[in-house]
Amino acid sequence: MMRTRPLKVALLGCGVVGSEVARIMTTHADDLTARIGAPVELAGVAVRRPSKVREGIDPALITTDATALLKRGDIDVAIEVIGGIEPARTLITTAFEHGISVVSANKALLAQDGAALHAAAGQAGLDLYYEAAVAGAIPLIRPLRESLAGDKINRVMGIVNGTTNFILDKMDSTGAGYQEALDEATALGYAEADPTADVEGYDAAAKAAILAGIAFHTRVHLDDVYREGMTEVSAADFASAKRMGCTIKLLAILERAADGESVTARVHPAMIPLSHPLASVREAYNAVFVEAEAAGRLMFYGPGAGGAPTASAVLGDLVAVCRNKLAEATGPGESAYTQLPVSPMGDVVTRYHISLDVADKPGVLAQVATCFAEHGVSIDTVRQQGRPDGGGSEASLVVVTHRAPDASLSGTVEALRKLDTVRGVASIMRVEGE
Repeated sequence: MMRTRPLKVALLGCGVVGSEVARIMTTHADDLTARIGAPVELAGVAVRRPSKVREGIDPALITTDATALLKRGDIDVAIEVIGGIEPARTLITTAFEHGISVVSANKALLAQDGAALHAAAGQAGLDLYYEAAVAGAIPLIRPLRESLAGDKINRVMGIVNGTTNFILDKMDSTGAGYQEALDEATALGYAEADPTADVEGYDAAAKAAILAGIAFHTRVHLDDVYREGMTEVSAADFASAKRMGCTIKLLAILERAADGESVTARVHPAMIPLSHPLASVREAYNAVFVEAEAAGRLMFYGPGAGGAPTASAVLGDLVAVCRNKLAEATGPGESAYTQLPVSPMGDVVTRYHISLDVADKPGVLAQVATCFAEHGVSIDTVRQQGRPDGGGSEASLVVVTHRAPDASLSGTVEALRKLDTVRGVASIMRVEGE
């Protein structure tokens, strides 16, 4: 039976994503009604700048008082696309206090305060959905939280930031330097005027925390995620990667320890073989590679940002939450029963690519090899060549290791820097996906 009284929705924020949400709710109103089993009505839109013209939105719906909108007594669902920590956190809490389920795209808030928000939603018997917080339009959170709920996920590795992937793809395909590729990304609208959140890995780290919590059924806070940015990646790094049959991506890597007693979560640039599925992800696309015990290897791919793609994920959550409202039920909440500790980066075991500037004289390679051996890091390959600038007294030494703990590699690098024959450590890059 079709319910005739509409479910009323408060839209908090009306920027790039919010305006697309409003547009789709209007243009697809009949389809949404049929899919949900009741009409869905946009009951109010909270914004900071009410004077701005918003095409397709009734000006009578616009308000600057988001709190009053939530407290008016007839709102069923709130869609939060404001971003940031405040006032989003307070508004979501207010929604729960007034019997309103929430759909959010706020990765930063969920990575920082997800546990508290889940607790508030659970106490109120309401839904908190956030598919749009990670990887834009790509269905990822729901498959991890529902489709794979009966499986054991051991590893999640992916490209979860379109801006950084665009920059690195341009550096790889055109030979451009970092700044040149960033300038192109900015001109095309892929990078913000201040790209720090993207290029320093903060955006990806927030998404990594959310994914790790869901995948491993444990609480992972943003501060638990090891993070390195990609601003130091150079054309020389790409040249070395190509010699190894690799490319470079900024990856979020989440792993369950072999003994199952802990997890790790990290974001950093890494070399991956061209044969790996993630190596072929181009432009501003996202892709996430999931390894599960029973399902095996799965890859989720698609546009990871943008108004319409992100709005698609928001609307998917809206349909689910509205269906739950009609059924007087709630969907899955937080699952953190494992309570696994998050191990430090020093415990991570992987391979490394280290580029050194060294004195071009006999005995240097032996000194370097001894330094690696003393710290328990086994060398796989070594390549030595003269400096490309023609400096006759110095050479470039590239060492690729076997798998070793990150702490051992850090100790090795610290010792290398103290050698008189090592002029500098030009680059350290992890090698993944093998």
